[in-house]
Amino acid sequence: MLVVATSGKTRGGITSVIHALKTCDVWKAYHCRWIETHIDRSAGKKLWRFFISLIQFTFLIPFYDLVHIYLATPPSTYRKYPFFRLAKLLRKKVIVHLHIGNQIEAVWDNLYVKFFTRADVVLVLSHVTERVVKKLLNGKAANVKVLYNPTVSAPGTAKVSRQPYILFAGTLDRNKGFRDLIRSFAKIANDHPAWKIVFAGNGEIDEGKQLAKELGVDAQTVFLGWVGGEAKDKLFKEASVFCLPSYAEGFPMAVLDAWAYGLPVITTPAGGLPDVLDDGKNALVFQPGDTAHLSRCLERLISDDELRGAISGESLKLSQTVFNIDHINKQLADIYKELLQQ
Repeated sequence: MLVVATSGKTRGGITSVIHALKTCDVWKAYHCRWIETHIDRSAGKKLWRFFISLIQFTFLIPFYDLVHIYLATPPSTYRKYPFFRLAKLLRKKVIVHLHIGNQIEAVWDNLYVKFFTRADVVLVLSHVTERVVKKLLNGKAANVKVLYNPTVSAPGTAKVSRQPYILFAGTLDRNKGFRDLIRSFAKIANDHPAWKIVFAGNGEIDEGKQLAKELGVDAQTVFLGWVGGEAKDKLFKEASVFCLPSYAEGFPMAVLDAWAYGLPVITTPAGGLPDVLDDGKNALVFQPGDTAHLSRCLERLISDDELRGAISGESLKLSQTVFNIDHINKQLADIYKELLQQ
């Protein structure tokens, strides 16, 4: 099978998921090969990467029966269309895997219709997205299935004591709501001088530092930039709370990471999260942009050790059941097998 997606060196949910699947039986069983169509470099290098990947795909496609194409925003979709057209022209089985969620309505493009109605299977990240896609297709034929992203982190067994900080992991931009977290924390920071918020991710770091300074919480706000490997592992192990105040998501890998580490999560019902969120039981949930509610959520988890422990236990349950990578591996293998037997 040929897997058509962004480069393995880029950051984001698609890359994380594919790297995780490469460790599974399904990758070897179906002789998967990753065709990398995009790279986070200059415009010239992006164009060069695209043409090289198209040439690779053209030479390899006659020897493969199945193509798995990962899509996200419209630029990604337009970039993948030549691969899709060639695969269909050669009568290959094609899976289209959509990696955006509640933002799909805002960016809907007729090209999505061409992909979804002609693909053999359309995979989406949640039942929420499934309903939205079917509504936008307005009855046009499409075989839409839900496949959750797996938890991909593998925490070590060493015991590390939790530290008094709230962790945010992701790109620092408006969509991720990182400013909302700073504003919300500022409302309660004086009551909890030992606590901090720690931001792990690239993006608008200077703007974040300026906002924290204006609100008087710069001494309790840490910006680390992008973090990976052992440093990321240590951050998640030592955090006491995880918060992702996003406005739009597919199914956020950062929340899946937090669940894998048993962190109590505060988040919004963005993307596919409403499939599993149970406010007060496995997370604390607030609406995007509601900083007053977010402040109350932060206050609750900071002040209540018992609540943190209870939600932490539910986080681990989610990572070990619904989002367990072996479970996702089996589901994907079943989809591949069914397609190839048609």
